[in-house]
Amino acid sequence: MSYILAIDQGTTSSRAILFDSDLRPISTGQKEFRQIFPKAGWVEHDPEEIWQTTVETCKQALTKDARAIGITNQRETLVIWDKTTGKPVYNAIVWQDRRTSEYCAGLKANGHEPMVTQKTGLLLDPYFTATKINWIMDNVAGVRDRANAGDLLCGTIDCFLIWRLTGGQVHATDATNASRTMIYNIHDGVWDDDLLALFDIPANMLPKVKDSADDFGETQADIFGKPIPIRGVAGDQQAATVGQACFEVGMMKSTYGTGCFALLNTGAQAVQSNNRLLTTIAYQLNGQPTYALEGSIFIAGAVVQWLRDGLGIIDDAQQTQGLAETADPEQSVVIVPAFTGLGAPYWDADCRGAVYGLTRNSGPKEFAKAALQSVAFQTRDLLEAMRKDWDRDTDTVLRVDGGMASSDWTMQYLADQLNAPVDRPEVTETTAKGAAYLAGLAIGLYPKPDEFKNTWQLEKRFIPSLDDKSRQRDYNQWLDAVQRTLSQRH
Repeated sequence: MSYILAIDQGTTSSRAILFDSDLRPISTGQKEFRQIFPKAGWVEHDPEEIWQTTVETCKQALTKDARAIGITNQRETLVIWDKTTGKPVYNAIVWQDRRTSEYCAGLKANGHEPMVTQKTGLLLDPYFTATKINWIMDNVAGVRDRANAGDLLCGTIDCFLIWRLTGGQVHATDATNASRTMIYNIHDGVWDDDLLALFDIPANMLPKVKDSADDFGETQADIFGKPIPIRGVAGDQQAATVGQACFEVGMMKSTYGTGCFALLNTGAQAVQSNNRLLTTIAYQLNGQPTYALEGSIFIAGAVVQWLRDGLGIIDDAQQTQGLAETADPEQSVVIVPAFTGLGAPYWDADCRGAVYGLTRNSGPKEFAKAALQSVAFQTRDLLEAMRKDWDRDTDTVLRVDGGMASSDWTMQYLADQLNAPVDRPEVTETTAKGAAYLAGLAIGLYPKPDEFKNTWQLEKRFIPSLDDKSRQRDYNQWLDAVQRTLSQRH
């Protein structure tokens, strides 16, 4: 039996899972780390905490020798570090961070968004990495001078971990992570000179871009007791797409973690969205990118976290299902969880969360139900937009994964809102599974994609059961609440 270690470095915790040669999880380690909020709308992580928790969880999971490592990571989050000492110059600026919204608005007003979208498939939004690089260089003393002198390196979290794990020998990322930076041309497969000039970023800071299954060096022997090759890398949503075996054109998955991300495989064609979705690289193998349409929702599982940590009305996320089941059916409470703005298809960085429809009888049950429903409504927003962009006549079956996918109530309501089947796989740890698969593919341990897709196993299918009138009534209430929220300005 051979084993692959998957590092799943997420937004709220670092995890490591050891998979066997049948891609079954054998052992795991997980550790949460601090969320840092210096100002309203700002979100940071300590890169040293990310590094420490990653190493600790890997050691917990390494109950047997691993032949290779696959890495998957929270995307768009940025670290800049000294190429000699490895010390970060500032905290990691997280994908949720909105501090560059004014900068993005200025670039939009000057007419730069069409070029950015044409080259990268992305919209001008604080979500992506480029404006975070610019912000640190402009706001942390001495950083721009050091960057221009060639003393600093930058990258997304996968890149930072690879650099640390290899003892500074490898500065590399993969095409999926590069495609989220807003400075990578997804059609030509290069860091784009026009975009580097627009965001004033020196090319010497940037990593080499590789395939998702490739040679990313090996870990230093003293970290895990012996060197382990790093052979697979993909951003978390792309890794989940791989883990869900969405290798055929038209297949679709949605991951419910801190946020929610739906990806539709469009094959060799990079479909340009007319409905404010993103065009991105789903995975790249043997130098050939496979593209996807992506809808990004910033707050999914985080709305349940808010019920627990912000309002204190639940002690554990599992309680929401029982509360939702017993909520008053006569009430129509709607939560628009725009805590850090709204993502696709609205892309409003400035609006903030709101609750509508409260009555004197509204309580924890109604809040729990509204929180779970908000995830289904946002997913429907994405699918409605995808159906407009994707002109192929396909029956949509949505493959789901992530923490919230374990809630039967939420998944049933999701199927009801989408009016389409929702499939939950046997292994819902699909993000880590995708990273492990890519590493195992690179060393010849796991089968090629055409064979791998046949190993996907269904645990439960949720079939729509809500009548059309009720489904549309609920969704119309959501759309009304969103429009009221978008009209706010703070």
